[in-house]
Amino acid sequence: RKSLSSGEYNFANFPSASMVAEAMVNLGADAVFINIDPNYGGDPEELKTAVKAVRKLSTTAAVIMKDIVVDEIQLAMAKEAGCDGVLLIASVLGPALPQFLDTATVMGLETLVEVHTRTEVTMALEHLAQNLLVTNYDRVSGQYFDTQAENLAGMFPGNGPIVSLATGGIEDPSKVRELLCAGYDGVVVGRAIMGNARASEFIKAVRDRPL
Repeated sequence: RKSLSSGEYNFANFPSASMVAEAMVNLGADAVFINIDPNYGGDPEELKTAVKAVRKLSTTAAVIMKDIVVDEIQLAMAKEAGCDGVLLIASVLGPALPQFLDTATVMGLETLVEVHTRTEVTMALEHLAQNLLVTNYDRVSGQYFDTQAENLAGMFPGNGPIVSLATGGIEDPSKVRELLCAGYDGVVVGRAIMGNARASEFIKAVRDRPL
């Protein structure tokens, strides 16, 4: 309902996260993020219902809990709700990141590590993070850097086990194609498709990625 890029105002209004999750899966999304942070319009109570809604439609679409994770109890919450994975933010966890990666693995949860700088990418890879989300937004300063994801694209080993995704201010299918051509496996978008008639165009742009 809110995002780092939208500031204080709501960029989307909807009665339940499960409704939106269903719509995204029906449009062909490979994964949905369920935000439970109240500061960004989230609600922890919506997590279980959203997971159930997705499971009714797809056995392959992933459900990822999105929160500012700072306590391992939040990992347990995601697991108990039936999520496939959780978002871990490198700039928030800092040196605690490997501990959270290990705990999530023991719980049977996938992790998606949000990174913004070369240092954060290097740290995540050194600690064997398998899924990385490179954001154009600096959570520390709140600044937006349009080409940050493209600048970091070369840091990921090709044809390997690392899944790299890009996010942050991606609002046009042409930008999606640029990032895929740079080597990313996919993109994460929110404001660009929430309530947007071009949502299917975004998803098609990812699925029709150039070889």
